[in-house]
Amino acid sequence: MKFQELIPILQASISPVILMSGVGLLMLSMTNRFGRVIDRSRQLSEAIHKSSEPEKDRLAPQLVILVRRAQLLRFAITFATMSVLWAAFLIMAMFLAEFLHAEVVLLAAILFMACLISIVISLLAFLQDINLSLQALKIVLRQKG
Repeated sequence: MKFQELIPILQASISPVILMSGVGLLMLSMTNRFGRVIDRSRQLSEAIHKSSEPEKDRLAPQLVILVRRAQLLRFAITFATMSVLWAAFLIMAMFLAEFLHAEVVLLAAILFMACLISIVISLLAFLQDINLSLQALKIVLRQKG
């Protein structure tokens, strides 16, 4: 294979690489939120263990929401990671197809769709986390008011 034959493959792999970069930034945001949820859960759990019964009843619903948020964020991070993996497989398939002189249009389409579906699932879970965080805020405001 000559270098000139490699150029179209490199050009075609730009889109999945850009997609991987964008998803990487989303994952950074998600993992930061995940870390904050875990830290807050630990603080709240410690506060519950040290508090009286009425205080425990007030704090327990917040901890339940934090656990659900952690689960949603883990789910979102998992599917974002899967999206990056599908994009990487797509790039590998394009290079292998060129070296083996095989036609992989269907495989490439399936891998790209799997990548996009994974992103959509990840973003939907991330959106649920954001909604739950607002729900937790409403609980705190109601308790203070």
